[in-house]
Amino acid sequence: MLLASLIFLLTLIFVIWQPKGLQIGTTAIIGAVVALAFGVVSFADVGTVTNIVWDATLAFIGIIILSMVLDEIGFFEWCAIKMAKLSKGNGHLMFVYALILGSFVSALFANDGAALILTPILLAKMRLLKLNAKTILAFLLAGGFISDSASLPFVFSNLTNIVTANYFNIGFLEYIQHMFIPYLVSTFVSILVLWLFLRNDIPKKIDITLLSDENDVLKSKTLFKFSWFFLALLLIGYFIGDHYDLPISIFALGGGVIFLAISAYLKVVDAKEIIKNAPWQVVWFSIGLYIVVYGLKNAGLTDYLAIVLKDLASRGDTIAIVGTGFISAFLSAIMNNMPTIMIMDIALHDVGNSALAYANIIGCNLGPKMTPFGSLATLLWLHVLANKGVKIGFWEYSKFGLMVTPPVLLVVLLSLG
Repeated sequence: MLLASLIFLLTLIFVIWQPKGLQIGTTAIIGAVVALAFGVVSFADVGTVTNIVWDATLAFIGIIILSMVLDEIGFFEWCAIKMAKLSKGNGHLMFVYALILGSFVSALFANDGAALILTPILLAKMRLLKLNAKTILAFLLAGGFISDSASLPFVFSNLTNIVTANYFNIGFLEYIQHMFIPYLVSTFVSILVLWLFLRNDIPKKIDITLLSDENDVLKSKTLFKFSWFFLALLLIGYFIGDHYDLPISIFALGGGVIFLAISAYLKVVDAKEIIKNAPWQVVWFSIGLYIVVYGLKNAGLTDYLAIVLKDLASRGDTIAIVGTGFISAFLSAIMNNMPTIMIMDIALHDVGNSALAYANIIGCNLGPKMTPFGSLATLLWLHVLANKGVKIGFWEYSKFGLMVTPPVLLVVLLSLG
């Protein structure tokens, strides 16, 4: 246990730290190789892990490729300008509409898509509108929070969702039936709580005449109109795939590649650049980190967790759901949500309460917002903001996250019960 824990902690520290530009996937693979070399995991475990994460990882890559193409043609910028104009200059309405847009993007294009693609666009528009630093920070913190809290409704909305759905053989429709209400509750409660905490930093009136026409940002109006039809078609494809028990990556990755090919054929995007800039490191990160985490499972950590979870399950559904969700949230906040979802899924396997798998997802999606290193999306989000000249300190972020996250998490978990 000591050796497995040490390898895990060192791997996680280097993933968060990224010294001298060391990429997350490279670090995770090095950790996996070390775990293999010291006998913490076996080659058979590597096969088991790859079988667990391949579909989730490829699906995630597909969604990000689709998001990158849509971003390139101006889809998200059009949405951001449209949202701002719908507010008619009312600052509080703009705040609410920005979060609704964030929840929509997070649901359809995963939390990373919302955090990494929408955030720079919103930041640019807020600077164009000449908002002050406190207002910009309020919008950014709220947008960063909603990107994770709203990543619940579909299997593909978060990498944690895909991993858990695959691990427990949860179908696409079955997943939606359990998580769509929590998604609506999470979006509503998140907006309410965020507004209550940040309302003093939101101006009453904003001059939206400074914004350009939304149609001017589109590279291809024809492709933009087609993209709405394509997204609807892709969503139908997920339901068809669920009926025939097909891997979700067939549609997520397939859809991303097809839309990329269409856009490249119309000479709207450079396919080589999109493929080059796709987050391939996530593939190695998922496999490598899960192998390291599997070493903790072999050392018995998941057995201890399973004892706690079985005790919670014996105390009734509400206590079990809330308890499991908060355990997942706390672990995600201190050791990142990807290893947490993996450890908790393994621990929950023999508990016999299917609702706890969903509680685990909710905890792992919201819990990371309590610390800057709680999720890969947040780390990348902070990195993007720093490159844009917006620096959010550790304590500033954590203070905000620790105040906002627990009440939202509690209400969302109760809506699952």
